[in-house]
Order: sequence, then C-alpha cells, then structure tokens
Amino acid sequence: MSDKLVIIPTYNEKENIQAIIEAAMQVDRAFDILIVDDNSPDGTPKIVQELINTYPNRLHLEVRTIKDGLGRAYVHGFKWALKNNYQYIFEMDADFSHNPNDLPRLLEALEKGADLAIGSRYSNGVNVVNWPMQRVLLSYFASKYVRLITSLPVHDATAGFIGYRSEVLKTLDLEKILFKGYGFQIEMKYKSWVKKFKLQEVPIIFTDRTKGESKINGNIIGEAVFGVIELRLRNLFKKL
Repeated sequence: MSDKLVIIPTYNEKENIQAIIEAAMQVDRAFDILIVDDNSPDGTPKIVQELINTYPNRLHLEVRTIKDGLGRAYVHGFKWALKNNYQYIFEMDADFSHNPNDLPRLLEALEKGADLAIGSRYSNGVNVVNWPMQRVLLSYFASKYVRLITSLPVHDATAGFIGYRSEVLKTLDLEKILFKGYGFQIEMKYKSWVKKFKLQEVPIIFTDRTKGESKINGNIIGEAVFGVIELRLRNLFKKL
C-alpha cells in the first residue's frame, strides 16, 4: 500500500475508465487509486471491479447510491483516504483532461513544502487544448473573478487536478463543504488559503475529453459565480 492516493470520481465513464486506471498505475511514482462511482448505469463499476484483480491493494472502488455532485463524491473519497491513513491525496478526472504523468510533479510540490498543489491551466499563459473558445474564456475569467472577489492568490481557481497533504483535509471541516461543482473547487482552495496553508500552482496542459460526455451544466457555473460571494461574506463574518 502506498501513502499516495488518487481519487477519480466517475459517472458513465466506461469509455475511459480502464485506460485512465492503467495510465495512472504506470507513472514513475507508485500511486493507489480510489474510484468513487455514482452508481453509473453504463457498467463503469463492473469494469473497475474486474481491474481490482489486476491491481490488488492498489485499486479501490466505492459506489455511492446517489448522484449529488462532484463535490460530494470527492468528500466521500477524502473521508475514505483519511480513514485509510493516506498522506498525499489527489483529485483527478477520469477523461484524460488531466495527464496522469503530471501526478509526480504535483507530488514533488507537496514533498517540497506545499500543502496544496494545483495543476494550473493559467499560471503560465493559457494551456488548454481542444476546448471551444467560449469555454476557455468562461473558465479563464471565472478565475479572474474569483481572485477579484476573494483575493485568493491563484490563477486557476476552478482547477480540478489537485494534490493535498492529509493535514489540509483533516483541518477543514468536510461536513461543512457547501458546493458541488466549480464552486467546490473554489471553496476548497479558498478555505485552505484562509487556514494559512501554502498553495502552489504547477503548470499543466489541460486537454478536453475525446470520449464520453461532459458533466458541466449551467447550474454548476451559476453555483461558482454566486458561491464566491457567499464564501467571501462568510469569511468576513467568521462563518467559514
């Protein structure tokens, strides 16, 4: 068993799941993987279950009975990781928009003193491949907006390729995480920063999925826009 865990939330990812697991298992450093599946009807959990025989003690599966958002899936994974004493805990998408070969770079940032390592699309220009310009602009200016409202010193506030030291997740009250989509990613970074943890951005190239369907919708984006104001106000009134 490694002390490093990659959490991959899934819903209907049968086109990607085997390939992403195999790719993550082959990176230079040894990472365990936890798939948190929201009861996918397309057979994703069955594929993972079969692969567990190939990667015993390194690949794990948690199937939730309710589909209530990315944030809830990650919180489920965080609790599992802490219960099983992992020291370094990572978020990664199942669709190869995050390159598993970048995991060691995030880990290195944590080992060198960062508490939260952010795989950043915007810390060194705009490094996004295959996204429509509308999506690029929406994401880029969302991060600018977050920085304006909260003063969070991060170029890519909605980034979802993240590494945490376990101390961060132990310190944050996971029961009080409010948001589910983009808002969740902003909330985790903002609360970590407010708690004086060290955030470090690691430049990555983000590549949009080529298989399966995106889970982004208007409600998730709206949550981020209004959620940022709520986070700022809660901090001002010491309600975080």
